[in-house]
Amino acid sequence: MQNMGLNEIRSKFLNFFESKGHYAAKSASLVPHNDKSLLLINSGMAPLKNYFAGVEVPPSKRMTTCQKCIRTGDIENVGKTARHGTFFEMLGNFSFGDYFKRESIRWGWEFVTEHLSIPEDRLWVTVYEEDDEAFDIWSKEMNFPTERIVRLGKDDNFWEIGTGPCGPCSEIYFDRGESFGCDNPDCKPGCDCDRYLEFWNHVFTQFDRDEEGNYGQLEHKNIDTGMGLERMACIMQDVDNIFEVDTIRHIISSIEKVANVEYGKDAKTDVSIRIITDHIRAVSFLVADGVLPSNEGRGYVLRRLLRRAARHGKLLGIKENFLYKLVDEVIKVSGEAYPELVEKESYIKKVIKIEEEKFNETIDQGSEILASYIEDLKKNNSKTLSGENAFKLYDTYGFPIDLTKEILEEVGLDLDEEAFNDEMNKQRERARSARGNMEGESWKEDPLSKLDESASSSFEGYNDLSLVGKVNAIVMNDEIVESAKEGDKIAIVLNQTTFYPEGGGQAGDCGILSNANVTIEITDTRKGANNTIKHIGFVKSGEVKVNDELTTLVNRDVRMASARNHTATHLLHKVLKEVLGEHVNQAGSLVNAERLRFDITHFEAISKDELKLIEEKVNDAILASLEINCENMGINEAKEKGATALFGEKYGMEVRVVSMGDFSIELCGGTHLKNTSQVGMFKILSEGGVAAGVRRIEAITGKAVYEYLKERDAVIADICTTLKAKEDNLTQRATQLVEENKSLAKDLHEIKAKMSLQSADSILDSKMEINGVNLVTAKFEDMDMSTLRETADNLRDKLGSGVVVMANVADNKVNFIVTATKDVLEKGIHSGNIVREVAQIAGGKGGGRPNMAQAGASDVTKVEEALNYAGEVIKSQVK
Repeated sequence: MQNMGLNEIRSKFLNFFESKGHYAAKSASLVPHNDKSLLLINSGMAPLKNYFAGVEVPPSKRMTTCQKCIRTGDIENVGKTARHGTFFEMLGNFSFGDYFKRESIRWGWEFVTEHLSIPEDRLWVTVYEEDDEAFDIWSKEMNFPTERIVRLGKDDNFWEIGTGPCGPCSEIYFDRGESFGCDNPDCKPGCDCDRYLEFWNHVFTQFDRDEEGNYGQLEHKNIDTGMGLERMACIMQDVDNIFEVDTIRHIISSIEKVANVEYGKDAKTDVSIRIITDHIRAVSFLVADGVLPSNEGRGYVLRRLLRRAARHGKLLGIKENFLYKLVDEVIKVSGEAYPELVEKESYIKKVIKIEEEKFNETIDQGSEILASYIEDLKKNNSKTLSGENAFKLYDTYGFPIDLTKEILEEVGLDLDEEAFNDEMNKQRERARSARGNMEGESWKEDPLSKLDESASSSFEGYNDLSLVGKVNAIVMNDEIVESAKEGDKIAIVLNQTTFYPEGGGQAGDCGILSNANVTIEITDTRKGANNTIKHIGFVKSGEVKVNDELTTLVNRDVRMASARNHTATHLLHKVLKEVLGEHVNQAGSLVNAERLRFDITHFEAISKDELKLIEEKVNDAILASLEINCENMGINEAKEKGATALFGEKYGMEVRVVSMGDFSIELCGGTHLKNTSQVGMFKILSEGGVAAGVRRIEAITGKAVYEYLKERDAVIADICTTLKAKEDNLTQRATQLVEENKSLAKDLHEIKAKMSLQSADSILDSKMEINGVNLVTAKFEDMDMSTLRETADNLRDKLGSGVVVMANVADNKVNFIVTATKDVLEKGIHSGNIVREVAQIAGGKGGGRPNMAQAGASDVTKVEEALNYAGEVIKSQVK
């Protein structure tokens, strides 16, 4: 058996299936496209679900891919064993209603034995216990020894997710030899020992499971296979685990140099090296696909992986930021297969470096908080940190639990791990409840999927707004019907239409379908299963039947307004890359007749000056009257032309390229203008963050800009009247009023400060002594925070020794301030703890330093009770 590199195996696999008539598609993004059921792509078939479900038409009935995948369900074990990993590549070949079991098995056997040259006597196969067809193909047609065919039950060899498409599996195993086995003389695939390694699963999707648990035959049967590339490389390179594979071993070698350690010499060190190796692969690919660190969703997965890797770098003794430098090693071994790594090299490094720097701050902040917990434990003669506090450190501050345990062990303390795990489980349950049962959602059937492929629609509306189309189907109340009459709400499918279906961020068209007997008002247009276009609306008059001919009439004003906004997004996209950097990618958009919304991957706010420049450059492109050309061409030709592909979109072999002069060239299926000058004018309304690393720009074009300016003129006129100013000196008049207001506010502040000083003596008269500590409390109303702090300081200084607790009620809210003299701090007084407990009485929270702290609260009816409670808190602090 030839020693074969991981990259060579990948290439051989894809080339082999291309020779069998398969379309070799590039790996989809790790971020799922139009699939709410997944956080990240975790299998080879995941990006193809809509093809299997019949919701979308695949570019070919035969496909092959090498799909990048992330799985984090077992992240705690990554590194601790040499088998677990979060990032992996999955090879697969797929058939959508084309070939089935015979070809899948025959080609699988051919590739493994002839192209990988794996000895036949080292191979075993399994089939589902009831799948006699697969058994016979292996035994009778492939002449595979029956003693090496193992029948397994549903748990092992049947694939299904709730309801919908499902079917039996056949898996191919490699016999690693007796030295890996157990003492069972009947040891074979299905045994829990390490001897038999499953490396290629062939799923025969032939059934459709309904809600009652019945399995009906699918009209179009599918093939879905999966071969783990790293696992296959282990076999071909005769190594024990994925961390010994050539490409992954290359990254380990780089870590050895950075940390000045040797892999394989120390078990503890090896754990850290494996974690860094796996995680740097995962984070490099995640960032390349537009994921940015955050505290939720896929961004949290990225942050967790990054921080876990950085933490283990510290355990290896690496003091400086180093993860971003390892990106070079990932690119060396994977850049040829995944060019996005090369294209976004500087961006990936920048994101990782920033997160490493943030983590260093987190480590410092978390260490301080943990130190305070340890101090409290020692004061109370306790040996165990609560699971609640450990979870707070982990969840709120990102402080790794293993670091918490290590620091506690160093000072002879324990962690209540059971309580910590309970908190973790509660969080998982909250997340699970929030997600709901989304797996079923991803397979929800569109009634149109029951139609024959001949019912498909073609869009002919790029150049025309009207044509005659034949009714292929009518859907009412999620059922296919033969006719609909006045008042019925329906979705209607034509064989051809000028109505654009919602897609690529552009809203669907509206308008009228009609003939002499019926008028149907269309309020929205969307894509349906089996390559159909659904016209959604209601019958205004008459009756419509299947096979009727209808004239389409798209609302021209709405279409043109949408086209203006859509064309503007292309110009905006190009300008954003020019002004902010090439790392900017579209992360979502909405284009309709009213406005445009454009989301981009960018990790900081866009400044006012940058927004001004962006707006100016887009308007320059509009005024340049650039001719807009739309043409269909092959995907490779489009790439050679320099066309920009939108992040997360899937493209077939033929694409539509929209060019705006030489300024912007993008792949796009939406509707556009003939010339950029038709946009009229472009105006940015707002910019802001919508998620970690995602900024949103909202803007308007055309007549909407005119209406916007008209409203602004009216507002300016009203302000001029109110301020009794002319438009040309409006700014000067407003500045004058602001300065006058500041002066009056300063005078008022000084008056309040004097009044508070005058009342200081009477407040001090009410002081009380608690366990040898003087306490003064006071309540004020409508005092600003600056004056409140000054008053507290004055009272403390006049008191000489003790604690001052003050409350101020303003705008139906409460602010508390606690300050203490230096001498009482030595007796155990801590202002931060006092203000926290006092504020809790009034439904608030806060904290601060031992000598001064403040808090806010919402229940103004509990102020007196809160102030009175200050004495009880002091009693507990002073022993």
